Amino acid sequence: MSAQDPLEIIKGMRGVREAFYLDDEIMKKVKAEEDTVTSPGTGTAVKNLGVEEALKRKKVICIIKDPRFRPPPEPTVILKCSDGQILGVEVFPDTQDKYIGKEGCLMVSDGFVIFYNVIPTEGSSEAFIMPPVSFPELNESNGCKNVVSCSPAPTSDKMIREYKGLPDDAKLASILVAYDPI
Repeated sequence: MSAQDPLEIIKGMRGVREAFYLDDEIMKKVKAEEDTVTSPGTGTAVKNLGVEEALKRKKVICIIKDPRFRPPPEPTVILKCSDGQILGVEVFPDTQDKYIGKEGCLMVSDGFVIFYNVIPTEGSSEAFIMPPVSFPELNESNGCKNVVSCSPAPTSDKMIREYKGLPDDAKLASILVAYDPI
């Protein structure tokens, strides 16, 4: 394998415990599972647009990562109203200062802020959106285009690990990185 091989690039990243390509069988199962996900406790719809986009690519790599893995370059969860307004967004330690103590912002956890001054239009509904996220380590210089990454739902994460015979360890999480070869 050359040093520019996408799978080898990912395997060399800090915090990566496992990395492997997903086959069509598990990708179909993940797609079916993602279509059924709702937010625990609230029943709010979850739309994993990141997984939808990833499964459109020719190659999908699953990363099993530990806490040493770098944070995502942009939010992986957005609470959005069907009228297009953003009601909340994932927050990272280096972006918290933009929201803590600011008018209209309520930190509901260490990692999520709600914008309580945003008023949805009557009849609109809310959903947690998991958008596709960039993955700068894979790009045209190493033979990849249309690169996206995403976090599968916890149930999909568990399904992938079981499929690969990997332990269900709460300290680890999965990420899908998908691309089209150039």
